[in-house]
Amino acid sequence: MSLVNFTTREITCKIVYYGPGRSGKTTNLQYIYGRVPDDRRGRMVSLATHTDRTLFFDFLPIELGTISGFTTRFQLYTVPGQVYYNATRKLVLQGADGVVFVGDSQARQLDENLESLQNLQANLLEQGLDVRVVPLVLQYNKQDLPSDLILTTAELDEQLNFRGVPSYPAAAVSGQGVFETLRAISERVLRKLSQETPT
Repeated sequence: MSLVNFTTREITCKIVYYGPGRSGKTTNLQYIYGRVPDDRRGRMVSLATHTDRTLFFDFLPIELGTISGFTTRFQLYTVPGQVYYNATRKLVLQGADGVVFVGDSQARQLDENLESLQNLQANLLEQGLDVRVVPLVLQYNKQDLPSDLILTTAELDEQLNFRGVPSYPAAAVSGQGVFETLRAISERVLRKLSQETPT
């Protein structure tokens, strides 16, 4: 749920990058962070453990337009991909205004993608959020790998895109599809916020 600060006239929206371990969630945020001008970004905060190099979430506000005279600011977070960090996933997901599901395009990772997507839906439901209305965008990362190792966007859509939401092929390491994904989820979050905010 977005936070409204009437003193500074800011609306802060939270976007969570969700997906299986090593699918590219962190790489997305690092790529975005490295290309957003210093004066338009906050400090990136990360947490890591000895057991998992992908266990951290990032805090990254990006100012983006106005709604009813309020400046909008985005905070981008990642969740740990591993199942045994589900408590942390739930914590990070609290108050999310939108979700980017980062799937791994490798054919051998399809089951992990499905499991993570089902986990996302279960965690949203547990928080009382209707999974059918939460703004969601799918990103199919690692499309730069050899074609015999990966599934196409159409194949991934058939397996994962039950809601028919926007989906983007990506190679987060090089930035392909990263900003397209961010733009799509930002627009969906702002559209929903505009419908909920009185003018």
